[in-house]
Amino acid sequence: MRAKKPADAAGLVARIVRECVREGAAVEIDGIGRFAPSRKGGLGFQPQTRPRVFLAYGEEDLAAVRRLASALRSRGFDPWVDKVKLLPGQNWPRAIENAIEATDFFIGCFSCSSVSKRGTFQGELRFALECARRMPLDEVFLIPVRLDECEVPPRIRRAIQYVDLFPNWDAGLKKLERVLWAESRQRNRRRLRLVC
Repeated sequence: MRAKKPADAAGLVARIVRECVREGAAVEIDGIGRFAPSRKGGLGFQPQTRPRVFLAYGEEDLAAVRRLASALRSRGFDPWVDKVKLLPGQNWPRAIENAIEATDFFIGCFSCSSVSKRGTFQGELRFALECARRMPLDEVFLIPVRLDECEVPPRIRRAIQYVDLFPNWDAGLKKLERVLWAESRQRNRRRLRLVC
């Protein structure tokens, strides 16, 4: 079987979106936006405008991360949690790397159980640090969040300020929200200057 050309793949995606919308379904493409039937019977499109936030965590912290994702979603962000976004049969290591590369912010959720555990969480942190190295020094990308009284790894702690979601969840969440919105506005201003 021969590989599809980019034009063929784009045509295939366009055809799938049209067929789904014709059948009354909405199609959301991560990082692009949402296609849905319009009121006039055509194709409507709503671009992705919510800042994307990748949430990295240890398996034991899934309940706290789901709570954080819900709080971020209700405050206008688009959180990326593997248990929600990954599809059956998907090459998950590559999908996670793609999501980290495409995200606006990477939040590493640290806890007593995740800091010393080997596995996916540590790999995601290393990949995010690599991505952060390619960004301007004054741009916020990686935000460490402590879920409990744990030690943030020295390599991160020495260079990046963390936020605590304990003992006062709401106060920590307000700090996190404040920096996410401030940095999003700053990036939008920089983009506007580049366009003008």
